[in-house]
Amino acid sequence: MINESALLESKTLRSSVLDRTDVLDRVKALSLLPDGMHVTTAMAAAYFEVTIEAVRQLTKRHREELEVNGMAVLRGSDLRQFESDNMSRSLGSYPQARRSLTIYSRRAILNVAMLLRDSHVARQVRTYLLDMEYLARTQPVENPPQPDPALLDDRIDQRITRILGTTVVPMFNALIATSGEHRRELIELREDIENVERTLCRHHRRISGLEEEIPTDRVRDSIAAMTWQAFERHVADLLRRDGCNEVVVRQTYIDRGIDITARTADGRTVAVQCKNRAGHRHVPSSDMQRFAGAARAVERVDVALFVTTSYFSHEAQAIADLSGVLTVDRAELEAWSAGARLKALR
Repeated sequence: MINESALLESKTLRSSVLDRTDVLDRVKALSLLPDGMHVTTAMAAAYFEVTIEAVRQLTKRHREELEVNGMAVLRGSDLRQFESDNMSRSLGSYPQARRSLTIYSRRAILNVAMLLRDSHVARQVRTYLLDMEYLARTQPVENPPQPDPALLDDRIDQRITRILGTTVVPMFNALIATSGEHRRELIELREDIENVERTLCRHHRRISGLEEEIPTDRVRDSIAAMTWQAFERHVADLLRRDGCNEVVVRQTYIDRGIDITARTADGRTVAVQCKNRAGHRHVPSSDMQRFAGAARAVERVDVALFVTTSYFSHEAQAIADLSGVLTVDRAELEAWSAGARLKALR
C-alpha cells in the first residue's frame, strides 16, 4: 500500500485522486463561504490548523498546479463583486479595503492537503485518501450487487443529517449568539431541527445494524491511536461540531487543571478535562477532585465536563455527582465521536 507521503512527491498521483473531495469532510468539517463553493486563505489555514502565512507560502510554490484545480486571485471589479455577494453576508466579513483576494475551490483545498507537510489534518486527509483508493483497487468488482432503493433512502437520510449537523445547526447557533428580539424563536426552531437530526441518526444506526456495519470499531481504533495532544484537539473539534464557540485548547503550563474552555451557543461557559488513558485504567478520585476544584472553585464555569478514553472509578464518579461534573467515559466518547450529540451541550 502506498504511503501518504507519496502524494507530496508525485503530481501524477495527486491528479489521480483530486475528484475525491468528499474526503475533506470525512476528516473534518470544511467551512465554506456563503456561495457554498469557495474558502479564503484564512479559512484554509483554520481547516488545516496552520498559520495563514504557511498557506500563502505553499500557494506561491505551487501556484500553477493549484490554479488548474480551482484556486483564483480576484482583483478589481471581480473582487468587489465577490465581496459584495459573499463577504458582507458572512459572519467573518472583511470590511477593510484590499487589492486582491485568493479563493480556493474544494478541489484546490484537497490539492493543498496533498502538498502541506506540517499539518496533522493534511496528513489525515492524505492517509484517508490513499486508504479509499486502496480499497477501491483491491475490492472485487465482478457482478456488483444493485443497491436497494430503501438503503439509498437511508444513505440520503445520513447525508441530510451531516448537512444539518455541520451547517444548519451551527448557523442557528451563530444567530442565537448575536440575536436579541427573536432569540426564543430561534432556539425553538433549532430544537426542531435537532429533533429531525436525532431521528435520522436513529434510522441510520438501525440500518447500519441490519447491514452488519460496525462504525464504532473504526472510531475506537482512531481514538486508540491518538496522542494526548491529538485527543485534546479531537474533543475540541467535537465541541465545535456541537455548536460551541470560543473553543480554546489551553497550553499545558497555564491550564490550571483545565484542558479546554468554550462557550455554548446559549452563552454558558464550559471547562473540559481530557484524560487519554491506555488500556482499561480507571480515572482515580484524585484526578476528579482536582478538576472539580478547578472548574467549580477557580473558574466557576457553568458546564464542567470530564472526558476519558477509559472509565471512572466508583469514587471518581461519586465526586463528579456531588460536585456537578458531567462525565463522558469510553462508551459515551465513542458514541459522541461517531456523531451523537452530547446532551450537556444542547
